[in-house]
Amino acid sequence: MYATFIIGTAGSGKSFLTSAFSDWLKLKGQDVITVNLDPGVLELPYTPDIDIREYISINELARKYQLGPNGALLMATDLIASEIQTIKDEVEDINADYVLIDTPGQMELFAFRASGPYIVDELLEGQKAILYLFDAPFSRSPLNYVSNLFLAAAVHLRLFIPQIYILSKTDLILENELTKILEWGTTEDTLDLAIEDKLSGTQRLLSRDMFHLISNLGLSFSLIPISSKNKLGFINLHAILLRIFTGGREIS
Repeated sequence: MYATFIIGTAGSGKSFLTSAFSDWLKLKGQDVITVNLDPGVLELPYTPDIDIREYISINELARKYQLGPNGALLMATDLIASEIQTIKDEVEDINADYVLIDTPGQMELFAFRASGPYIVDELLEGQKAILYLFDAPFSRSPLNYVSNLFLAAAVHLRLFIPQIYILSKTDLILENELTKILEWGTTEDTLDLAIEDKLSGTQRLLSRDMFHLISNLGLSFSLIPISSKNKLGFINLHAILLRIFTGGREIS
């Protein structure tokens, strides 16, 4: 089994990518299941094969412990760890090749809590990867783009498994904007120029220094452009996952 955790800021398209990529894999004849780990989501664009909401109820936690919405969500996310063996047993019983894991909408509740690395370590015994989503409309600004670089680097430090960087929702931006963002991920000079041109004062200084600090870590942030609506980029995404999981060999 090969597990792919889909992570990104709120609204970056995690659930839609889970749905669309799962459908695409199935059309290729691949054996795939979806796992929803977001206890607070009300509706999903797919029917998960395994759903944390069957074990943890936000409303029940709020009533029992007299919590507000944020407190209940925080507690619910931490409680996922207590159900991880049950979820793991379900995943192993189904025994699919691909396991797509849709993580909580608020990324910080998963990646930056103690329960996050534990869940990633314990959910499956096999190969694992992360898809980190850069929201394309949000990333058009160099300030926002550098902020996302910082978050992506922090997630990699926290979870420390192979991480693929996705530029999601590309159908919502113009072609020239897409080209510009992709260049930022491959050519440092272009992002440096954008920071100097578009930002000023403290924002310019902090963005430039933060970008250079991340660059010095030696991490590559080459982005795969994806549109869950149009299935754009799924062939490239699948190829990279295969290189991580099997060295490039097709899963049959």
